[in-house]
Amino acid sequence: MDPFRGKGGIQMLLTAEQEAQQIVSTARNLRTQRLKQAKDEAERDAALYRSDKENEYQTQISENTGSSGSNVKRLEEETETKIQAIKEKASKVSSEVSDMLLNYITSVKT
Repeated sequence: MDPFRGKGGIQMLLTAEQEAQQIVSTARNLRTQRLKQAKDEAERDAALYRSDKENEYQTQISENTGSSGSNVKRLEEETETKIQAIKEKASKVSSEVSDMLLNYITSVKT
């Protein structure tokens, strides 16, 4: 047995072990980076989804509130129009009613 041959084999094993450790270390680092990247992508997707749903919700609220607001506005306009029409009719008829009341009050029937 040659003593240099045994040392060369040990040296080759140590070198192979160091290379294997570097490969494992590199793989761990790559896995860690990929996990961080996946986490960031998931957070970004979740934020985007949350934002879309929030916008959708706000749109629904504004549509529901808006239609209710437009109904109220329409009803107010219709009410104001009807009030004006009644006031006009009352002003036209008020002189006739006054004359009729005066006539009934001042005339005596026997």
